[in-house]
Amino acid sequence: MTGSTIRYAKMNGLGNEILVVDARADVVVAAALTPDAVRAIAASPRTAFDQLMLMLPPRTPGTDAFVRIFNADGSMSGACGNGTRCIAALVMAETGTGHATFETAGGLLPAWDAGGGLIGVDMGAPRLAWNEIPLAEPFHDTSAIELQVGPIDAPILHSPAVVNMGNPHAVFFVDDAEAIDLARIGPMLENHPIFPERANISLAQVTAPDAITLRVWERGAGLTRACGSAACATVVAAVRRRLTGRSVTVTLPGGPLLIEWRERDGHVLMTGSFEHEHDGEIALDATLTAAQPAA
Repeated sequence: MTGSTIRYAKMNGLGNEILVVDARADVVVAAALTPDAVRAIAASPRTAFDQLMLMLPPRTPGTDAFVRIFNADGSMSGACGNGTRCIAALVMAETGTGHATFETAGGLLPAWDAGGGLIGVDMGAPRLAWNEIPLAEPFHDTSAIELQVGPIDAPILHSPAVVNMGNPHAVFFVDDAEAIDLARIGPMLENHPIFPERANISLAQVTAPDAITLRVWERGAGLTRACGSAACATVVAAVRRRLTGRSVTVTLPGGPLLIEWRERDGHVLMTGSFEHEHDGEIALDATLTAAQPAA
């Protein structure tokens, strides 16, 4: 942060818009990024984002940064797979190594250079108990909970699997992921009382034992071209319901992610691409409650 400006890198992971702010050497930035400031930054066309990745000094030895993740509405997220690939690419270019490790509210996220312009991230083990997701009431089997949209005798959607991959996800398996108006249904389901911390809502179409087509309404961000944690949650849900194998290509509107739910330790590995769009500065007003790109 210089005076009243914050430097940023605008990136994306499969079209999932990511804004990276590196505050490892200037923690004053963290105070400037209030929810109001975050919303104002997201509203500017040049700095619009799905998630903002704020890199802070490491808290745990052996990690490269503690990362605070903001959604476009100013709320916080525990994990962002696409954003993690973006910051991993920046840190690995800075250090000249092929690996990086980050700490978030959702836990430690090791990342590595997978070659060919791809970054891999170990998203950790999914949390599957009803109170870990969390849900507002107990469900013994979280691979298919009682929740539906539409008439009771002919619901449009029903029986989602729920998974926590650093943040809550509800995955509905459907015959055609494009046939449902997710922009209309997504906000209602995100804010359903069963999800006390809201939830990411996914429509998953299994097209082969190793392939899924996915659309996502992202908590705090809305319709998105890609959501890495949703792709991970979807593969976990599909494996639990015996719909796919453990290694699956998940195709989102922005492109493919390779997801593997590793059997030996239960960790979910995600591999995908990233893009560095531009660098810039954000000028904050005197009250730090609004922002605009610096001239």
